Formats: sequence, structure tokens, C-alpha cells
Amino acid sequence: MHTDSPTHSSSARLLRSPAIHIRPLQSVADARAFRALNEEWIRALFALEAKDIEVLGDPENTILRKGGHVFMVCEGEEAVGCAALIPMPEHTYELSKMAISPRLRGRGIGRRLLLHVIGEARRLGAKSLFLGSSTRLANAVHLYEAVGFLHVPPAALPPMPYTRADVFMAMEL
Repeated sequence: MHTDSPTHSSSARLLRSPAIHIRPLQSVADARAFRALNEEWIRALFALEAKDIEVLGDPENTILRKGGHVFMVCEGEEAVGCAALIPMPEHTYELSKMAISPRLRGRGIGRRLLLHVIGEARRLGAKSLFLGSSTRLANAVHLYEAVGFLHVPPAALPPMPYTRADVFMAMEL
């Protein structure tokens, strides 16, 4: 018998969800995976921009040494997702460079990663998060809305260096 009840849907998602763990970026291999995971979705839908090349090519200096964090989603030893928190003034962080391997999308991993990153931002004492996305990333925008991000005018956020960004969102913590 098929049912669309929330319990059935949740159970089905758990059965499809691989065993993953989320941890900080730790190695050169992680940095390579961070770059590859992001370049894959950016190149599929857009073009790499100067800021992408800068950040993805050197997360150590562009994120970590500035007080930011990169989180890796791993299935066993394989990196299958990532996201970054980039510090801004006034206890604000940009949620950036979130990616999940195409073969694992639709299994709740993005939501788990996003909730983990929000929790880490709170632990770090962040007062708010913001992001820039695109209407071409409807599933991502829906996920951000579902966890509590609100649409804001672009002028409400620090300048966004990506021409693809046409959705601007923020979350008070």
C-alpha cells in the first residue's frame, strides 16, 4: 500500500539517505573536493566567475584564515558535499559554496548539511546569516526558505560578487 503521509515520506527518505558524516575541511584532498563539487554545479548552469576561482582555488586563505569555516559531507571517506561560512562584520556570516554531489541529491543531505551549518553559526555566536542564490536553483531556494531564510532586497546585504545571484536571503539567529 502506498501512502503519502509524512511518516511514510520521512521513512522513505531515510531509507534512501546514505550514511554520511559532516566534518570540517581537513586536508588538501578536502580542498580539491570542495573545488570540484562547486565547479561542477557552477559550470553546469552558469560560468565560473573571478570570485569563484579565488575562493575555490584557495579556501585556506580566502575562508579559513579569515575566521571562516568549510564543512565537508562525507560518505565513508568520499567527500560528497560541502558548504562554507564566511565571516563578515557585526557577527554575520555568508553561507556560501554549498554543493551536494548530483548522485546524492534529493536524499535530504542538503538539508542535513544546511541545519548543521546553521547550528555551527549559532555556536560561533553569529547573529545572522545571509546568502545569494539564483532563481535557476529553485530546489536550493526552496530549501533555504524551508529552514527559515527570508527573501531580502540586495541592498540589505553586503555586495554580492556573483552576477548569477538574483535571489538574496537572510536569517536572524
